[in-house]
Amino acid sequence: MDPKEIEEMIGQALPGSRVEVRDYTGGGDHFEALVVSPAFEGKTLVERHQLVYGALGDAMRVRVHALTLKTLTPAQYENRR
Repeated sequence: MDPKEIEEMIGQALPGSRVEVRDYTGGGDHFEALVVSPAFEGKTLVERHQLVYGALGDAMRVRVHALTLKTLTPAQYENRR
């Protein structure tokens, strides 16, 4: 799977989000993603991850072996060091 495809899937499900995905093994099935979305406001970490997994649907079960997530609200992203 291509990182750009994952970025597009997440971006479509969470409009207005900033999404950066990197294939960290080069094998097309292990990824790390930064997702910054206003949809995460008031959500727990688990709920944020569920939103991202939901955006990927069947790809999470079939095409993606591992996905490391960093999920932030826009305010958290702006305040990070």
